[in-house]
Amino acid sequence: MPETGMMHIGELAERTGLSLRTIRHYDQIGLLVPSGRSEGGFRLYTDDDHDRLLLIRRMKPLGYSLEQMGDLLRALDSARRGDASGADGELALVQFLDDAQERRVKLAQQLDAADEFIGLLSAQIAK
Repeated sequence: MPETGMMHIGELAERTGLSLRTIRHYDQIGLLVPSGRSEGGFRLYTDDDHDRLLLIRRMKPLGYSLEQMGDLLRALDSARRGDASGADGELALVQFLDDAQERRVKLAQQLDAADEFIGLLSAQIAK
């Protein structure tokens, strides 16, 4: 039984829609380190870990690399701590926001092109 307010990897996977393998991989590369371990050595996660994983999941469709995801997470952590590099973290967050907005525009253009293509195919089938 996990400690109060903590969840096992299976529950985290279920709540996020990500596989156990993906979550373990993110742990191995340092993107999502569990907040604790059970007496038996099982990974334990908090709601903050859940939110962090959802942020990672939301970056994937925008085409961010694992390295870029790590950069953003470090910038967020720095800004939240308000440490000496907090200003650098804030600047990095602004840069990520600008980049994410540009990526979204490109995705919207691709979606429009896909809709146009589907429309053309549908019109050919309807003839």
